[in-house]
Amino acid sequence: MNAVRPNDNLRVVFAGGGTGGHLYPALAVAEQLAERSEQIESVFYCSTRPLDARILAEEGASFIAVPARPFSLRPVELASFVRTWSGVVRRCRRQLRQEAERNRVVVVAMGGFVSAPVVAAARKERLPVVLVNLDATPGRANKWVAKRSGVVLTAAEVGGFPAWKRIRPIVRWAAIADGDRPFCRRELGLDPAVNTLVVTGASQGARTINRLMMELIERRRGAFEGWQVIHQCGPVATAKDTLDERGIAAGYEKAGIRALVKPLFREMGRVFGAADIAIGRCGAGTVADAWANRVPCVFMPYPYHKDQHQRLNALPLEKAGCAVIVQDRIDAPANVADAGEVLIGLMADGAKRESMRDKLRELGPADGAGAVADAILACR
Repeated sequence: MNAVRPNDNLRVVFAGGGTGGHLYPALAVAEQLAERSEQIESVFYCSTRPLDARILAEEGASFIAVPARPFSLRPVELASFVRTWSGVVRRCRRQLRQEAERNRVVVVAMGGFVSAPVVAAARKERLPVVLVNLDATPGRANKWVAKRSGVVLTAAEVGGFPAWKRIRPIVRWAAIADGDRPFCRRELGLDPAVNTLVVTGASQGARTINRLMMELIERRRGAFEGWQVIHQCGPVATAKDTLDERGIAAGYEKAGIRALVKPLFREMGRVFGAADIAIGRCGAGTVADAWANRVPCVFMPYPYHKDQHQRLNALPLEKAGCAVIVQDRIDAPANVADAGEVLIGLMADGAKRESMRDKLRELGPADGAGAVADAILACR
């Protein structure tokens, strides 16, 4: 098969989902492809989770929900995975065959459980596969997919896979600020002259970070004088979530702190563009957004991952002096005494924040999406 030429009709199938961390990088690559040619179309094979449909519908993207099951060694989950695997692969084969009847097709695996059956189907249909690894510790699906991919790119530092090609972070246009900090604050309805803290648990939110902030503004209200807050709190997932958007907004109002609170922001470029500092999880997407917008961060890795891959995602920024990684101790008072004090210290030290911002500039542009687009177009 010849290399994809500019005048070929190309259909790029992005396989991945379940979180915004898989979808937003795929959207970034799709933007790059659309810039290169009007004859390139993208479609997203995502999970059946409502979050995927909401994100992709808001972006105006074409998508197909794949009823894949996560792989797990737990007996019930493993049985469900085995029982449904063959049917899901067959369904993906039929869909890919239809795509290939009219277009040249390249499958791009973005990681996660959705990617595995799509790649299995692509192999059977003899379609080229590109894997994009986003985390510093590849999961089971990515390791499996890598062995079945013609090209493997990684946006994070990984060990033990010398053939994987390193690229810089992948960031979509909407996640890159379109102006300076005062402009971004004004566009978000905030005071352009006031220092701004961004709090984010990524697309699914982070209960422990939400609780930390409510405890922190109650115990250390004085540290927030001269500051306003943008807080992405995530959706209410379970009955245990006593803090929702309204509850968090009410907490800031009671403390007399100006705050903009939403479950999910679409305009993350302006959110990070408004920030003097941020605190949040360190999934690959959040690390990339901080890198692209030169925002100093206090990172609190998700505490329940055994491999602590979120910590490894953020480690290059900490080593470069651009961020601080603090353990999420789950208990709110313990987090106030640890992560809270680190955050307050940086809020009070403008010179330190500017030094961290300068070091972020030295890392170079977050241009990984373009590198992935180039690899797709070079597929044979």
